Amino acid sequence: MISYALKVAAESDLFDKIHVSTDSQKIAKVVKSLGFKIDFMRPANLADDHTGIMPVLANVLNEYDRRNQIFNHIMVLMPCCPLLLSEDIIRGYKTYFSFNGDRPLHVVTPFPVPVDWAYYRDANGGLIPKSPGAYAIRSQDFEPAYYECGPFSLFHRKHIFSETPATDEGFCSITLPRNRAIDIDEPEDLIIAESIYRTMNSNNDIASKKNDKGAIKRNDK
Repeated sequence: MISYALKVAAESDLFDKIHVSTDSQKIAKVVKSLGFKIDFMRPANLADDHTGIMPVLANVLNEYDRRNQIFNHIMVLMPCCPLLLSEDIIRGYKTYFSFNGDRPLHVVTPFPVPVDWAYYRDANGGLIPKSPGAYAIRSQDFEPAYYECGPFSLFHRKHIFSETPATDEGFCSITLPRNRAIDIDEPEDLIIAESIYRTMNSNNDIASKKNDKGAIKRNDK
């Protein structure tokens, strides 16, 4: 899984340093086999199921500061989003710097239906509307709403070390089409991602064959 994120990061040609933050020797071995260097391991106190991303990013920047390698901008790529493309990263980079790095960047995708149509379920399976009365409104009459879909975020170091508590306000964004906004958290997410990945690569193969029409063919395996 991690190879996809590393591949698109390298292909973007944007980064002075690509570092994988992990406490796992198994993951470190895989990363090194892919040709990437891990300069230091993640400390155990930042490797549990409850640690947020900001303390991890602060740890990475602090460790590089101690090595006299100062990075002002840091992008975090999630390996559970394998349908990301290098051009998505480049687009995010350009958008982030269009705001001079003053606003952190998230990647979002549109909800498939209006969020106003959302329900909560009670213990007995009864439905409680989030926005009572919205059911009677046509979908095209709502403003599009978006959710953060997880492939990467981009921050200035001032966002990481700010003394002001982090909020969900002030971000800039790029959008990702829903068919590639797959964040793998559950087994069914993996099934969907694999299916889309095969379709994407099948289409690329077909396009490649069309482009090769009339070219000299070799029998290389």
